[in-house]
Amino acid sequence: MFFDQPFADSLASGVILATIGVFWVIFVVRVVGLRAFSKMTAFDFVVTVAIGSLLAGASQSSEWPAFVQSLGAIAALLGVQYIMARLRIASDTLETVVQNAPVLLMRDGEIFDDALRATRVAKDDLVAKLREANVLDYSEVRAVVLETTGDISVLHGPTLQESLLDGTRRVQ
Repeated sequence: MFFDQPFADSLASGVILATIGVFWVIFVVRVVGLRAFSKMTAFDFVVTVAIGSLLAGASQSSEWPAFVQSLGAIAALLGVQYIMARLRIASDTLETVVQNAPVLLMRDGEIFDDALRATRVAKDDLVAKLREANVLDYSEVRAVVLETTGDISVLHGPTLQESLLDGTRRVQ
């Protein structure tokens, strides 16, 4: 206990543990690299959410072993993410196993209803993304891709370099 008052002690320990936890995350991210908080894959997203949860748990720890365990788990998750990223680069097979392919939802002004159904993307959500991208007419849209992260990319303009669609799949 830092103070004789339970409220003050709880407040102080929360602030101190959260501060240590944040600096720990910064340190580990500096070691493994900035990709640690990217949303390039679903795995990256899960790691980011898990780290947030572990950091919250660490800041609420009432015993040092639980606090250290949370910090160790953060380092382990970031380490596994780093190793997986390196292995995915080295192995096309592993890349195929752990990574979903992006899906083409729209091409040259045509909406692919089968792709919307298969990916559970509502047409209203697609149209909202088109508005966000300042699309004024469907004919302006070269392609709309549901990325592996769940983001929707809208490619519009007069032309489209075909290599931008490499690796996308079209649902039939």
